[in-house]
Amino acid sequence: PWPFAARRSFASATGKAPASAAAGKALPSSAAAVVVGGGIMGCSTAYHLAKAGLEGVHVLEQSQLTSGTTWHAAGLMVTYGSASETSTRIRQYSRQLYSDLERETGQSTGFKPVGFIELASTPDRLTEFRRVAALNRYYGVDVHEISPQDVSRLFPLCRVDDVLAGFYVPDDGRVNPVDVTMALAKGARLHGVIVHEGTGVRAVVKGRHGRVEGVVTESLHEIRTDTVVNTCGMWARHLPVVDSWEEARAPELPAYARHAALANQAAEHYYLITDDMDDVDPSWPVIEDPAAYTYIRPEGGGLMVGMFEPVAAAWQVDRIPRSFSFGEIAPDWERMAPFLEKAMGRVPRTLEVGAKKLFCGPESFTPDLQPIVGESPHASGLFIGAGMNSIGILTGGGMGKLLATWILEGSPDHDVTAFSADRIQPFQCTRAYRQERVEESLGLVYKCHYPFFSPSSARGAKRTPLYEAHKLHGACFTDVSGWEVPRWYAGAGHVGDVAPLPTNTESDGIGAAVAPPPTVSCEPYTWGRPHWFEQWAREHQAVRNEAGLFDMSFMAKFRVSGRDAVAQLNRLCTRDIAAHTDRIAYTQWLNASGRVEADVTVVPTGRGDERIVVATDTMHGHVRQWMRKQFDPAAHAHVEDVSGALAMLSVQGPNARRVLEAAAGCDLSPDAWPFLASGPLEVGFARVLCSRISYVGALGFELLVDAEQAAHVYERVWAAGQSLGLTHAGLAALGSLRMEKGYRDYGHDMDNTDTLLEVGLGFTCEHGSSGGDGEAFIGERAVLEERQAAKKSATLRRLALVQLRESDRMLYGGEVVYEGDDMIGYLRAASYGHSLGGAVGLAMLEPRSARATAKYCREGTFSVDVAGERVPAIASLAPLYDPENAELHL
Repeated sequence: PWPFAARRSFASATGKAPASAAAGKALPSSAAAVVVGGGIMGCSTAYHLAKAGLEGVHVLEQSQLTSGTTWHAAGLMVTYGSASETSTRIRQYSRQLYSDLERETGQSTGFKPVGFIELASTPDRLTEFRRVAALNRYYGVDVHEISPQDVSRLFPLCRVDDVLAGFYVPDDGRVNPVDVTMALAKGARLHGVIVHEGTGVRAVVKGRHGRVEGVVTESLHEIRTDTVVNTCGMWARHLPVVDSWEEARAPELPAYARHAALANQAAEHYYLITDDMDDVDPSWPVIEDPAAYTYIRPEGGGLMVGMFEPVAAAWQVDRIPRSFSFGEIAPDWERMAPFLEKAMGRVPRTLEVGAKKLFCGPESFTPDLQPIVGESPHASGLFIGAGMNSIGILTGGGMGKLLATWILEGSPDHDVTAFSADRIQPFQCTRAYRQERVEESLGLVYKCHYPFFSPSSARGAKRTPLYEAHKLHGACFTDVSGWEVPRWYAGAGHVGDVAPLPTNTESDGIGAAVAPPPTVSCEPYTWGRPHWFEQWAREHQAVRNEAGLFDMSFMAKFRVSGRDAVAQLNRLCTRDIAAHTDRIAYTQWLNASGRVEADVTVVPTGRGDERIVVATDTMHGHVRQWMRKQFDPAAHAHVEDVSGALAMLSVQGPNARRVLEAAAGCDLSPDAWPFLASGPLEVGFARVLCSRISYVGALGFELLVDAEQAAHVYERVWAAGQSLGLTHAGLAALGSLRMEKGYRDYGHDMDNTDTLLEVGLGFTCEHGSSGGDGEAFIGERAVLEERQAAKKSATLRRLALVQLRESDRMLYGGEVVYEGDDMIGYLRAASYGHSLGGAVGLAMLEPRSARATAKYCREGTFSVDVAGERVPAIASLAPLYDPENAELHL
């Protein structure tokens, strides 16, 4: 391994005079693509663009290659540990690429497959790692559960007295971050890329239709291009986007250009390098012990002890200095001492030797610990690859390839619903939010990743109009895309779990302190049944047997208006919404290849062609961007985000009709208001838009109401339902109810890699809408071709319900499904079916030599790996609860 002290000098020297650098080459006036930032992501993206055949790629680096955060990265190359298939595939690709690059370029990457061991020192960690190991094996990771004695044999200095097991991947290991980046840069140059160091970008310019037109450098040089890639790392949120070339060249950029559009924030990241140790073998594996906040590996002649402490320190919240090149941060010994002592306790010998250095450098983290990748919602042709959350090296190779594919093909080749740049919301970019959240985010890297976890920092950004009412009923809140949404209710007399919790006591007016009502919380978290399981079951059964009230105001909502509104939406929708003038339409949006881009409902408002498009909260930005990209700029169609302006209440269950009839004083019988009917309804003093639809498989109605009248409508509905068993129901019940029916949730159990037929939604495909490109809707041709191909194919993948036969087991998603001894898929999402009496989830079944048909599900012998144990299960393409949909049509 490279001695740490040599990295910066090597990177600096190599960056100044690379063998085939652009020294002496003038900046171009035009380019096929401009990559801004010369770290691991920038060099990888440029390499993959050029290798795929794109000519005219230029990398602009404000200082020198690797000089941001790449040069001081720890260099782990680990494929084990992620529950995300996309992340794991990207890691696997990166490891293979780093192994092969030297043969292609002649530049070493420093890749050493010395192995990797994850330590489980608590029962809950053991459960988590067994779950991850089973899933990773399905992905093809060669991970083995080993004993403490095996750990000691592989890393003799490691203390194992409290270790329950290790999870060992022999072929993982470490790389040299500078070498990897320089190898990618050399490979890029060999394919025609030109790298310009010492070339900062002043602004990105977009035209009147929102399309990128080029960049202006700090020297005021203009480069015309329709593709710009922001791989600026921790500086990514500082890259301005302006509306004209004149503004880009002006002495002062316009104020709007300085508004941050990205939410990655730098934090202090530490590792200690010990003095040389005679008893260290450089071929020892990398050790990771999340319970001690540490990773440990040989470095130079000693050990590197890296840390992800539970509470971090934000760095340069206002602005990252542009001059911070190959920079370090003065370490805070006092703050880090307790964490460092715990980390070094895993290898006690490190406490007996001196330290060459306690290094502190910045790493940027995102609010949800997912990278920010893809096309920017602020400009077509502006792509982002940033916010790698301290795993930029081990994912950089694959992430660069993913981004290059996205640019060249128009869509990504992996599931990016959790990564896409359009998920970032404006409130997440504020100074206060970034500072608060990053102090928690860094520590979450090594926290146990329990189900139902919700961050405790930077809370309360968005509250529905019914927030105070939920608190009165003891709601335990969770963070849903910034909204405070009840997960479950403890009932009146309890204070819901909100963050931060009130710390002061109340006064009785005389001077004596009065203890506040007891608080309720989802904590303590567990891999078993949560402590609020029975209350969750009561809410679930109330909806099945009487009626439940859900606050769905967190959903994304868009008003689409104008004389061309229906025509433009019809190009997107698989259903013909022109035929749905008084009915709500459940429909999908596809791309040209027939893969799903969005899952929405379209609600007619009764005002001509005006419609309300409703989508899940996590796809808020993507749905907005998809309409912006696909609508004809010349069309008379206006999109208005009304997510906060419209509240959404959902009354579900066999008594839902009687509740609403009492609240509205009108006839909602099946003849008067049939299934999918939609129209205006008066509730008290308010006029609402009511649709008869259900996401839980019951008789149900959804109400869209102006936010200022939502509390009034709620009070009327709640009062009307008191004699009819109306119960507050939270997200946990919503999830378990919809899972019993197998109702889909885009971004969770279906994604952008799936087709309409694979996810079982072919029934939404209707024909007859008007389109000028020969298709009734985008992707129609691909759907028709897939239907024909499916008739002849020997294999067929399908999204199916899987239920455990043992009622005391829990499923949380990520569990591998077997048919016989063959792994055929994994649960993308799961819950507990309180009406079914067992845990249930949705899995994409992919048998290697069979078709996943209804017959296959009926006749197969299925089981699910639950933390290393195979549990018998059943599978079904049809709903497991009320498969005939009798309750839906009451």
